[in-house]
Amino acid sequence: MLDLILAGAHHLLIFAVFAVLLVEFVELRGLTSNEAVRRIATIDLWYGILAILIVIVGFSRAAFAAKGWYYYSHNAFFWAKVTTFAVIGLLSIRPTIAFARWRRTGTIPDIAALQPLRRYLHIELSLFAFLLVFAAAMARGYGEF
Repeated sequence: MLDLILAGAHHLLIFAVFAVLLVEFVELRGLTSNEAVRRIATIDLWYGILAILIVIVGFSRAAFAAKGWYYYSHNAFFWAKVTTFAVIGLLSIRPTIAFARWRRTGTIPDIAALQPLRRYLHIELSLFAFLLVFAAAMARGYGEF
């Protein structure tokens, strides 16, 4: 039962973080008020919280669920998935810093300031496709070493 609970939680969290990131991407089209800046900073906070929960639940699943740590730690697709998620996290740093700065200073960014951040979010969203492929390959036993 633990395996089912952790798997379900992990999948729900992955879809939730993707949804939050997508909302961020859409919201970033035009921040025209301090309220919009506060909203995107709050959305980004949820993005961070969900990402931390994914790591906790994901590694708990790898360590304590049905297949166990040995299965995951000896799988190239597991490490590709972890690395991809880490890259997504690193890419999120620049937008997070910008959102926090705008919120703190009460700045409403111009369109030129939004374009690079939209590019970061677009890359993050695109990398989620690799997470799904790596997870599917790993679940089917590919990548064992």
